[in-house]
Amino acid sequence: MSDISTLPVQGRERAGKGAARAVRRDGLVPGVIYGDKQEPVLIQMDPRPLWAELNKAGFYARQYHLDLDGAQHRVMAQAVQFHPVTDTIQHVDFLRISATSRVTAEVPVRFLNDEACPGLKRGGVLNVVRHTVELVGTPDTLPEQLDVDLIGFDMGDSIHISAVTLPEGVRPTITDRDFTIATVTAPSGVKAETEEDDEAAED
Repeated sequence: MSDISTLPVQGRERAGKGAARAVRRDGLVPGVIYGDKQEPVLIQMDPRPLWAELNKAGFYARQYHLDLDGAQHRVMAQAVQFHPVTDTIQHVDFLRISATSRVTAEVPVRFLNDEACPGLKRGGVLNVVRHTVELVGTPDTLPEQLDVDLIGFDMGDSIHISAVTLPEGVRPTITDRDFTIATVTAPSGVKAETEEDDEAAED
């Protein structure tokens, strides 16, 4: 985990749809802080810093300090609701955490050394099966992104989760199989030629 960013929030007194609509009419985003065996806290916040964080990779895997009336709540975002037509932020949920909390987060995948990948150098195409991987770990051990090194993968190879080095104590939520993250495939033109050659050989 990198340095924890601080987001300013304000408290709000009333819950319910009517109260949330009133918050949105004022140009703010209603939200809630919950978890860690404490009472939920209703909040509202300026959408601009929230949008700035949403536009960065790994939003749901990062920690934040929410500055509420001088008190800081250590949190991770759990859900953001958007308007179905305008895409404005309608509501945000933050999970209160501690250093020992076990949390689940969707972590984005980043592919490295594509210029040195044998399969891609030969004209292959990287077919990304999973743009994110759901991981479980403590807040301080969860990575903000998974780095997948493409060196050594040739055309026709599959890249599985076992090829990724995870921090100690972090594991994927899928544990019953070595699932695929990406494949290095032949371009469609090459595939078509190969299929034609195979058919010709059968004839």
